[in-house]
Amino acid sequence: MRLALKSVSGHYRVNLVTAVKGRESPSDLLIELRQLDGASLIMFFEKPESFPDNLARRIVAARSDLGGNELFEIGCERNIHGGTPPLLHQPNSDNQHCQSLAAGWYARYNGMFMRKKVTVVGGGNVGASCAVNLAFKELADVVLVDVVEGVPQGKGLDMLQMGPIEGYDVQITGANDYAPTENSDVVVITAGLARKPGMSRDDLLLANHQVVGSVSENIAKHSPNAILVLVTNPLDAMCWTAFQTTKFPKNRVIGMAGVLDSARFRTFLAQELNVSVENVTAVVLGGHGDTMVPIVRLSSVSGIPLTELIKPERLAAIVDRTRNGGAEIVKHLKTGSAYYAPSAAAVEMVESILKDKKKVLPCAAYLEGEYGIHGLFVGVPVKLGATGIEKIYEIKLTGEEQAMLAKSAASVQELVDVLKSKM
Repeated sequence: MRLALKSVSGHYRVNLVTAVKGRESPSDLLIELRQLDGASLIMFFEKPESFPDNLARRIVAARSDLGGNELFEIGCERNIHGGTPPLLHQPNSDNQHCQSLAAGWYARYNGMFMRKKVTVVGGGNVGASCAVNLAFKELADVVLVDVVEGVPQGKGLDMLQMGPIEGYDVQITGANDYAPTENSDVVVITAGLARKPGMSRDDLLLANHQVVGSVSENIAKHSPNAILVLVTNPLDAMCWTAFQTTKFPKNRVIGMAGVLDSARFRTFLAQELNVSVENVTAVVLGGHGDTMVPIVRLSSVSGIPLTELIKPERLAAIVDRTRNGGAEIVKHLKTGSAYYAPSAAAVEMVESILKDKKKVLPCAAYLEGEYGIHGLFVGVPVKLGATGIEKIYEIKLTGEEQAMLAKSAASVQELVDVLKSKM
């Protein structure tokens, strides 16, 4: 959560809740909170050496220049180590000091929790579906951005008016510019051209590179601490575009690929076996497209290997259908592409981030040597938490699986090479 209230700045006297005894202890400790760039907040101690050596879980502050009437509370589910003034907008690499409102922090102002904000860029089918799913789950206030005047405003208002019926209380704002998106916690980028019949993801490359590049520039300007979830195709290359444009750390640029691909795989397997999709687990690696790599030996139904349930030739057909799952939908629709499942996949990722659920999900992550891949976004299992990607899991692959993954990465490399040649 990023703090956007200008009135937060000021001098505060604080009470501390110690982790050792779990009780508030009055303190004469005086701190100053300074608002920076409209998004980040730094806490300064008047006498840093006076910060207690014991651990504190919560800091309750009252504005000393307002007669102590204005309350502000910063807390963390984990322990904060004393001795060093916390820098709240930039977590430590080891995350042990919990120096960010992400990673388990909460903020309360005047007794009210400050809401989180998610921006969805692109008001088409995927973006609108994503926005309404976020609202249904009450994960955050939502800003829907699109270049077409009236579209995000109209859709946002329609969703807002559905709140009393469906029972959700979030704000949904439509906009054609990025001012309302300021200080977003997560930004989902869906903007771009959709595939048409006969059009490969590669055909979209240069056009969507320009779209995502422009979006990324605006996001970096208005929400420099945000976590990006990319949906725009070709996915892996668009992640690279956003990464290069924003200069965000790699843990804060994530591609929605494997969550959707594995969901398609699980759907086809459940249909084949006439079992619940909840009992089917599937692992899909690689680029988002025809070269994705379903890892059949690690997929199962309630722990039963697929190889014991489905004949090899039939299993191969299901794998092939999974690889072409998006194209199959495009063929049916004729004038559009999938949007219900892609938006649900993106929202699952956002939920894991905002709630710090630490789900292990297959996502496009920037690899620096993992699986023998360097400098590319490729789908791999990751742990998604409040700071974005918290861990990349390296699975021991067979020679055949490693070869397929290398082939998939090579196809991503070809797209990135094209983009580099145009820059």
